[in-house]
Amino acid sequence: MIEFLTDLNPIIQALLATLFTWSITAIGASLVFLFKKVNKNVMDAMLGFAAGVMIAASFWSLLSPAIEMAESLEMISWLVVFIGFFSGGVLLYTGDKVFNYFERKFSKKTNKEKANSFKRCLMLIFSITLHNIPEGLAVGVAFGSIKYGLNGANLTAASLLALGIGLQNFPEGTAVSVPLRREGMSRKKAFLWGQLSGVVEPIAGVIGALLVLRVQFLLPFLLSFAAGAMIYVVVQELIPESQTNKKKDLMALFTIAGFSLMMILDVALG
Repeated sequence: MIEFLTDLNPIIQALLATLFTWSITAIGASLVFLFKKVNKNVMDAMLGFAAGVMIAASFWSLLSPAIEMAESLEMISWLVVFIGFFSGGVLLYTGDKVFNYFERKFSKKTNKEKANSFKRCLMLIFSITLHNIPEGLAVGVAFGSIKYGLNGANLTAASLLALGIGLQNFPEGTAVSVPLRREGMSRKKAFLWGQLSGVVEPIAGVIGALLVLRVQFLLPFLLSFAAGAMIYVVVQELIPESQTNKKKDLMALFTIAGFSLMMILDVALG
């Protein structure tokens, strides 16, 4: 299996990896057929674990290779990585602000219960979809950068990054489909919209891999950009959500466990 993946074009690797992360979103969304409510402890533990995996991946799979590539291209490594990392976070911050603006504007126009229900559904789908874009980009960039043989940029690290993102996509799919069901949508439609929130990941993944392979000098920026976007998602979404659990200390341990696993695998196999 590993040999099969190794022989594939990086763009195909990125596509397969992001199709995997999308499929995990669909599996999470499919819980709407089984439950009206999913155990919060399980969901929060998965979010905390995925947060740890993504934090570790942001350094060993993205930032560390970005620094190495910038140095090999005789760039000012710290400056390029800072610009990329900060830009990734700022883009998602800006997206959140635009999202909040339109949410407030929509709320002022109507107070009708049905309209408010539709607004909640629309905003939920949009917010999850928005955050899936940088995740798909991160996977695509990770697979595309394998070609350059950087430390930390290898099939194992890229696959682990995809696995970490896939893990946190599971509760995201459920987080869309189950509330939609509670708002009165049919199970089939709730599942459809839940899994569609992840469809942007294969698109973003292929774009990320294409950019890396076609424009080499952009690689340090793209790697660090993806890391900044991922850290923003972790800090703004995953960790705060997992910490709403009554067992905060246990959820924190799941984050540590996710980070530790990714660190060990990335360093030992990288």
